Amino acid sequence: MSDWNRAIIEEFRANGGAVGGPFAGADLLLLTGTGARTGRRHTTPLGYLADGDRLLVFGSNAGGDRHPAWYHNVRADPRVTVEVGTETFEGVALPVEGEERDRLYARQGELVPAYAEYQRQTSRVIPVIALHRAHLDGRGWAIGDELVQIHNDLRAQLAGLREAVLASLDGRPAPLPDLRGQLREHCVSVCDVLGEHHDNEEGRAFPRLEAQFPGLAPVVERLRREHVEVTAARKELQAMVDDLGSADPGRVRAELDRITAELDAHFAYEEEQLGAVLNAVGPLWRTGPHRA
Repeated sequence: MSDWNRAIIEEFRANGGAVGGPFAGADLLLLTGTGARTGRRHTTPLGYLADGDRLLVFGSNAGGDRHPAWYHNVRADPRVTVEVGTETFEGVALPVEGEERDRLYARQGELVPAYAEYQRQTSRVIPVIALHRAHLDGRGWAIGDELVQIHNDLRAQLAGLREAVLASLDGRPAPLPDLRGQLREHCVSVCDVLGEHHDNEEGRAFPRLEAQFPGLAPVVERLRREHVEVTAARKELQAMVDDLGSADPGRVRAELDRITAELDAHFAYEEEQLGAVLNAVGPLWRTGPHRA
């Protein structure tokens, strides 16, 4: 980080987002993203334009012929932290393209003439990046919210299966032969839904995320590894239910607790790492460029 940027960042944070000098009175935010090559977090002061529930930043690089480093970082990994005024929020940075980009950049050039001059100085198209809050309040096609709902449904089904198995071990609700058939059917249903969910992710969502945001590759690779482990856990769960009459109750309880905990940790990691990104890209994946 340059001494120039460091001084602006320190002044910004010390004064609730206000800075002096050449940026006095300007709309300024701090954008923190992950370095595409280093993997380290980097903070950059940027001018912004408020546009509805999103903030727009511009890869002007003062009219230079190359895109700024922060732009390459958010194209690799769109997960960012934004500081504006006294507020800090987690967000997702997505490019605005085509006619919408031209319209928004022209608006910024009218409000701050320096931006119009920056575009005149270079042959490259200066990028416009929209910063979306991590939660879009149901706007658009919220794939991340759908992901959480699927996970919650699976959590509930797994909890129901666990309770039924424990009830069987305790000799509670119904004669074991009848209950065993019900448990087997329930277990197959849960495992089939879980398998279909992961097949959809592997076949559609993960390749698309990797292609669009290569910086997410470590997250996707971890999830793929966990999917292999989840497949093994599904098989163990089905085998356990099939052999419930002769299995050691203590072992069954311990295995149920382990499998349930592993699945919940897998769901939680995926929601934390990808939920906001999926919410933000949903409208783009389904309908094309976002319209304000």
